[in-house]
Amino acid sequence: MIGLSTYAFFWQHSTEAPEPLDLEAMLRRTRELGVDLFQVCDYAPLASFPDARLRDIRSLAGDLGVALELGTRGIRPAHLDAQLRTAGLLGATLVRSMTATADDKPTLCEADVALREALPAWEAAGVTLALETYEQISSRDLVALVETVASESLGICLDPANTVAALENPVDVIDRCAPWVRNIHMKDFAFIRRDGWVGFALEGAELGTGLLDYAHLMRTVDPEPRGINRIIEHWLPWQGDFAETARVENLWNQRNIDYLRSA
Repeated sequence: MIGLSTYAFFWQHSTEAPEPLDLEAMLRRTRELGVDLFQVCDYAPLASFPDARLRDIRSLAGDLGVALELGTRGIRPAHLDAQLRTAGLLGATLVRSMTATADDKPTLCEADVALREALPAWEAAGVTLALETYEQISSRDLVALVETVASESLGICLDPANTVAALENPVDVIDRCAPWVRNIHMKDFAFIRRDGWVGFALEGAELGTGLLDYAHLMRTVDPEPRGINRIIEHWLPWQGDFAETARVENLWNQRNIDYLRSA
């Protein structure tokens, strides 16, 4: 299934927006775009929502015909317990996370212990935890962690763009992680020369126009038969003012949806 994420509306729900989109508005936008899945990912206000609002969001999503996934950061047992509860209130059966947060970077051994403590509850609830590929943990270490813990509720959220910052080849990351993938973050990327040609910037691009080998990803992971959802995200640079940035963000959403449906 193709989905959108809070990252697909990054600028429009940010403090740069004159009237930031709330979660309910993003769900309605998702439905207007003809998409049946939305991942609430790294959306800070969610932590302050009372149970009643979470249930209302679940009800709205149901009325719109939009399934929900959840995204967070961190793997300490207390945090994962709280996220599992939130997932239950939202009706989400998959939660994306990362092994580290800004102020908590567990070793692989610590991560192993934390996951083994937390995951039995996830297995009982039938909810999947998908750990994302990113530059703070090598894809080899991430695969080893998932393989060693060996829980039916643990897998990988594949995002080849993130690992470029650690000098990992995206194709190698796809090949290495493929058996363990349970979720995919779909964003394309390209290196852009900085002003004066002094170095490069790694920026987002419309799907099919950058360096992501989408055909290889699809052949290797084979997501549709495996029930793996593809969630559209962006690394859209600020376009100079909010109006233009929002226009391009909405354009990328439509074009990326069209690309995934036709490629």
